[in-house]
Amino acid sequence: MYVAVKGGETAIENAHRLLDQKRRGATDVPPLSLTQIAQQMPLAVARVMSEGSLYDRELAALAIKQSAGDLLEAIFLLRAYRTTLSRYCVSRPLHTESMQVERRISATYKDLPGGQLLGPTFDYTHRLLDFTLQAEGEQPQALQRTQAGVDGAADAQQATLPGAMHLDADAQADAAMQEAGQHFPRVLGLLAQEGLMREETDSAQPVPDITREPLDFPSNRMQRLQALARGDEGFLLALGYSTQRGYGRNHPFAGEIRIGFTEVWLEPEELDFAVPAGDIEVTECEMVNQFVGSKDQPAQFTRGYGLAFGYNERKVMGMALVDRALRAAEYDEEITSPAQQEEFVLMHCDNVEAAGFVSHLKLPHYVDFQAELELIRKMRKRDAQAELDQQQQQQQETEAGRVPPQKEKRA
Repeated sequence: MYVAVKGGETAIENAHRLLDQKRRGATDVPPLSLTQIAQQMPLAVARVMSEGSLYDRELAALAIKQSAGDLLEAIFLLRAYRTTLSRYCVSRPLHTESMQVERRISATYKDLPGGQLLGPTFDYTHRLLDFTLQAEGEQPQALQRTQAGVDGAADAQQATLPGAMHLDADAQADAAMQEAGQHFPRVLGLLAQEGLMREETDSAQPVPDITREPLDFPSNRMQRLQALARGDEGFLLALGYSTQRGYGRNHPFAGEIRIGFTEVWLEPEELDFAVPAGDIEVTECEMVNQFVGSKDQPAQFTRGYGLAFGYNERKVMGMALVDRALRAAEYDEEITSPAQQEEFVLMHCDNVEAAGFVSHLKLPHYVDFQAELELIRKMRKRDAQAELDQQQQQQQETEAGRVPPQKEKRA
């Protein structure tokens, strides 16, 4: 609390009211609903859920609305709420190989078993402002064409097959995704079948929880992946970029990126079997990285891994690059760059901690600053006095060594 600020608690309450007004904006504009935020800002919601470590679209939308669009503040709000929740059980590992795929691409093989599915992506847009979006209440033309095509196909099916069940567009899309998910083998699995990919072994050790147990060094990969999943997207992206510019001996290929819905299974203590809890949307990335080998072991590719809640493609790519860079010691590689130093990465990737530590500089530091101010004044006074004493000494030495002109002529 700003106890030293004139006005004290009243000033803070007024600041809160001004913040509410800033968040609300003009009152003649309809307020945003949580449904609008969740449905029309899915990428912002996905980032808040992922870095806030809580999969709940409605709560993430609420945090975004409360924070006036400040995603770091929204992540902070969601994490704070997460600490109040009880933990009933731990889910089983996700089986992303059975994902209902919405997007699936690979930069390593052109012709993949199951094919490549572009899905929703900004990759092929021209990055030009689309002023047609200013037309409020109108559907995008692409959506209108798609809806018209689906309706036309459904009408034709009904006309061809009397008595056939009519499926709406959402049901057809769900059925198509579920069917497609059964025919999408892992790209890195194809390399593993040839012995070209380094095998990943299960350590059979209990999975630590970095939200309950302090992070220690040297860390294991389970701890690192948890920290990276909660880490700031921009920070991971910058570190991943650095590994491609020579700071990490990393030459990656996007082995596979897939986005879709996967089922979560729980095994409660009172039951002896697992039960499905529902589907969540996740983004998964597996990077194919430079190969390793020795006299005793043939050369093999290595991998980097990333997984995050929602549609979070950029985040998981950066996460996979940093994950591989942090495995340098595991592969007996020389550690020379920041992305390879686990303590540097893991202690600075958390944006909530970083924002909190930087923001604390706004709090009153009057006593500390006055101490620094008094110290620098004394130092400057001492230096000025020392310079003055030196000048006086030089002047005295000059006067003592000077020979008067009259005495010089007599000599």
